[in-house]
Amino acid sequence: MFAARLYCILDLGYVRPVEAERVTAALLAGGADLLQLRAKNHELSLIEGVARRVLPLCRAAGVPFILNDHLALAAALGADGVHLGQDDGSLATARKLTGDGMLVGRSTHSLAQARAALAEGFDYIGFGPLFPTPTKAGRPAIGLDDILAMERDVGARIPAFGIGGIHPGNLAQVQAAGARRIVMVSALLQAGDIQAATREVASMLKP
Repeated sequence: MFAARLYCILDLGYVRPVEAERVTAALLAGGADLLQLRAKNHELSLIEGVARRVLPLCRAAGVPFILNDHLALAAALGADGVHLGQDDGSLATARKLTGDGMLVGRSTHSLAQARAALAEGFDYIGFGPLFPTPTKAGRPAIGLDDILAMERDVGARIPAFGIGGIHPGNLAQVQAAGARRIVMVSALLQAGDIQAATREVASMLKP
C-alpha cells in the first residue's frame, strides 16, 4: 500500500456504466495503483453490476479494488477495500461488516480530521479537496498549506492521498507543497486518451 502513488476513481458521474470496463482497463494499463468505484445517486443493483464487471480487471492487474460507501456490498463482493466519508460511520462499525482483512479508507477535510482518522485506525486517508472541484460541489477547497504537516503527522504512518481538483497542470504545485500520493478523477476520465493521460501522471509521481 505504501508503494501506491496514483489512486484512480471510476466515477459514474463522468463515466456511463456501459463504458466502465473500457475506462477501467485504460486506467489500469496507464498505471493506476488503486481503483475505486464511486457511484453517487445510483441504484445499488447497478453499482453491483458494474463492480462485478470491473473487479476481475483489477484482480488481473494486481490492483486493489475499492468501493465507495456501501459496506455490505463491498463485503459481499469480496472487494479489497471500502472508502468512507466523514458522515459514513466509525471504523469499528465498518469492521463489523468488513472484518480485518479489508482496507478501510476515510475522507478528511482538515489536518484535525486527518489526525483523527490515523488515531481511529483507518488504513489510509484522502486529504482535500485541495482545489475547488465539481466532484465535491459546495465543499470549499482547503488549499495546500497543511500538506507538509499532514504528511509529517499522518502520511508517514499510513498512506495519505491528496485529492480534489488535481490535474496535470497543477500536479507539480501539489508535489512542491509536499504531497507524495494523489487521487485524480475528472482530468483522467475526461481525457481523450485515458491510458496515455494516466501513464503521464503516473510517471510524474515516481519517487
